[in-house]
Amino acid sequence: MHPETRMVHISAPVPDGSVPLSVPIYQTSSFAFDDPELIADGLHHPDRAYAYSRFANPTVRALENAVADLEGGAAAIATSSGMGAITMLLNGLLGTGDHVIAQRDVYGGTHAQLQDLANRFGVQVTRIGGHDPEELRAALTPRTRVLYLETVANPTGHVSDLPALAPIARAAGVLTVVDNTFATPIFCRPIEHGADVVVHSATKFLGGHSDVTGGLAVFADRARYEKLWEHAVEFGATADPFAAWLTIRGLHTLALRMERHAANVARVAGWLAGHPAVAAVRWPGDPAHPSHAVAAGFVSGFPGAFCFDLAGGHDAGVRLMSRLRVIRAAASLGSTGSLILHPASTTHRQLTPEQLQESHLSPGTIRIAIGIEHPDDLVADLEQALDVVVR
Repeated sequence: MHPETRMVHISAPVPDGSVPLSVPIYQTSSFAFDDPELIADGLHHPDRAYAYSRFANPTVRALENAVADLEGGAAAIATSSGMGAITMLLNGLLGTGDHVIAQRDVYGGTHAQLQDLANRFGVQVTRIGGHDPEELRAALTPRTRVLYLETVANPTGHVSDLPALAPIARAAGVLTVVDNTFATPIFCRPIEHGADVVVHSATKFLGGHSDVTGGLAVFADRARYEKLWEHAVEFGATADPFAAWLTIRGLHTLALRMERHAANVARVAGWLAGHPAVAAVRWPGDPAHPSHAVAAGFVSGFPGAFCFDLAGGHDAGVRLMSRLRVIRAAASLGSTGSLILHPASTTHRQLTPEQLQESHLSPGTIRIAIGIEHPDDLVADLEQALDVVVR
C-alpha cells in the first residue's frame, strides 16, 4: 500500500498475557467491524458491541460501571456535565402537564431546569420542605411523576428525610431522584434508602481535582436504565472518554479525600461560628443545624462544602473574597483546593429575591468548599480576611 494509506490505517497492538494497570482511554468516535451486521446491534442495545461513542465507549462504560457499583445501582449513564445528567433525566422522565415535587433547597441549575420545563411544557412544580411526610402526601397528584431531593443541599446543607419520603413516593408510583453530589457514595448511598435514580455532578468530589466536567445518573432498576439510555443517546449529552478517564482517576482517592474534607470542614465551620463577622454557619454536621437529626439517620459523614451568612451582607462578602489568599474565588467545589463564592450572584443567579428567601439564601450568604489543605492555613486565611470585614 502507498504511504498515504498506511498513515491512515495504523493499528494498536492488543496486549497478550498482560493487563494495563490503568483503564485505557478509548479516544475514538467510532469502532470498525469485520461483521457489518454487528454495527446495528451495537447501536440498538447498551450492552452489545461498541459501535459509536455517543452510544457507548469502553472508557466511559468503565466509569459508569464503577459508580453504579459504588452506589449499589444496576447501571449508570455518564454525561458531559452534572446539569447534562439532570436535564437528560428530567426531560426523559417528564412530559407535558406532568407534576414534580422538589425540595425547596435545590441547586440553582436544577431550579432553572424545572422552571424551563414549566414554561415550555406546562410541567407543574411543587416545593416542599422535605422533613414532613404529610406535606409530601398532600402534594401528590395523579400527574406526579418525580420526587426530586438532594442528599445534602447545595449550598444550605438541608437534608430531606429520604428514608421517610421515598416509600410514600413509591407507593404512589412516583420515582424518587436524589442528587448525591455533596455526600458521594462514601457518606450516603441513596438507593439503599429508597431512591430510584441517583445523579452526580462528577465535576465535584468524584473527579476531585478541578480538571474535569462530567455527570452521572445511576439507576436502581435495569429496565428503567435501558429506557433512559435510548433517550440519553438522542439527547446527546455524552461523556467524553478522556473526561471519563480523569473521573476514574479521581475515584481512586475519593474515600481518602472525603475523610480529609470532612475533618477540615468540622474545624473551619466550628471556627467560623465563633467569629463576630459571621451571623450564622449552616453546616449539617452542627447539632444545631435543622437537618442534623435527620441526616444522622442515614448520612455517615458531612461533606466539605457549606454556607455561612455574613452580618455585613453582600458588600461584606465581596470584601472577604477579595482578601483571601489561600482560598480561591471560583464557581465550583469538591476539589483538593478550597474554593469560595457568592451563590445569589452565581450558582443561584436565576432565582428571584423571593425564591432566594424560599431557598434559605440571603445576599450575604457565602458558600465555601473546604479542600484538603492543612486546616490551620485555612483558618488563618479566613481570619486575616474577616478582620478587614469587621473593621
